[in-house]
Amino acid sequence: MIKVEDALHAVLKSIKTLDSEAVKLTDALERVLAEDIYSDSNIPAFNNSAMDGYAVKSSDIKGASKNSPKVLEVIESLKAGDVPKKILKDNQAIRIMTGAPLPKGADSVVMVEETKKTRSKGRDIVEIYRSAKSGENVRKAGEDIKIGEQVLEKGILLKSAHIGILASLGLPKIKVARRPKVAILATGDEVIDVDQKLTPGKLRSSNTYTLYSQIINCGGIPKNLGISRDEPHRLESKLKEGLDCDLILTSGGVSVGDYDLVKFILAKMGTNIRFWQVAMRPGKPLVFGLIKGIPIFGLPGNPVSSMVSFEVFVKPSILKMLGQKIDYKNEVDAVLEENIVKKKGLMYFLRAQTRWEDGIYLTRTAGPQGSAILKSMALANSLIILPEEEEKVEKGVRVTVRFLD
Repeated sequence: MIKVEDALHAVLKSIKTLDSEAVKLTDALERVLAEDIYSDSNIPAFNNSAMDGYAVKSSDIKGASKNSPKVLEVIESLKAGDVPKKILKDNQAIRIMTGAPLPKGADSVVMVEETKKTRSKGRDIVEIYRSAKSGENVRKAGEDIKIGEQVLEKGILLKSAHIGILASLGLPKIKVARRPKVAILATGDEVIDVDQKLTPGKLRSSNTYTLYSQIINCGGIPKNLGISRDEPHRLESKLKEGLDCDLILTSGGVSVGDYDLVKFILAKMGTNIRFWQVAMRPGKPLVFGLIKGIPIFGLPGNPVSSMVSFEVFVKPSILKMLGQKIDYKNEVDAVLEENIVKKKGLMYFLRAQTRWEDGIYLTRTAGPQGSAILKSMALANSLIILPEEEEKVEKGVRVTVRFLD
């Protein structure tokens, strides 16, 4: 039986990062960036107005107030996309809209709310009711992004703001990591296909459904291999259907029962099995190996064991395939709100509810911890992780908590 830390090391050592593919920017959201992005221009490209108002020389409106306004001649009007035609001279102003280029001679913008435009002697004039510092309400060229700057780093998960930055750089396509194709094979006689209509009261396994959603949540593409009865030739035939994938997951059949055949079939098919038991609860019966170079996990059949094993081993494997730079553990220290007794020699992953209160994290178990009790997993937002050497953990001590997605 292998320790969790050693098992994870063995798994990640066997996982390779996948190749990249070019996608349209509109298809890049929630994909992992596969290249460093550098800017070939300043953003913004020129000094421009941050407000609707008037571009002025700050020296012309020094001391301006409601009771003592400065009066300037309006010589031009600019909106975003316009090119200034005039150079601002003393005691002149230019009406300017947000995003319009700052004309030569101007060094600040006064908000339109602090002004009043009128006509006098056939000329447009504006009364300015407050002074402005040089550079006020002006977006400087390169203020957001400078030419040559590294804007985005390879390995990040692209969010909406990243897409906006890439668009501002004029990139219609971007390289992203190819999403891993992950096969799911459920075993046993009480399993139904993920696409089959659910019939109330029918016996069924939840593992295919939870694994299917967990894979999607990690950025993978699930391939449902359906079900296999606990018969050697059926298991082998179904496993062969997953050999076109980047990763294979089986659910059930990895313990020591009469019908737990998965690890034996894997061995028969030439799988290089690295381990088949991990010192953890839930999730002790867990097979990992390589079949024709493809990583394969034989996950436990109990639903909570399957989900926790996925969180601890499969999720980091998929993220490594994607080349995603992320703290997949998302762990914090929290104060335990109850006494817990555990078996020495096993690392525990307890379903928990963790909250932030008065400057600290507090945590407690989210209900019964039986490996077949999925309800407490649904109620949990985290896992309490207790190390192998502990036997009794008392209320009030600090424990490690890993937040779930």
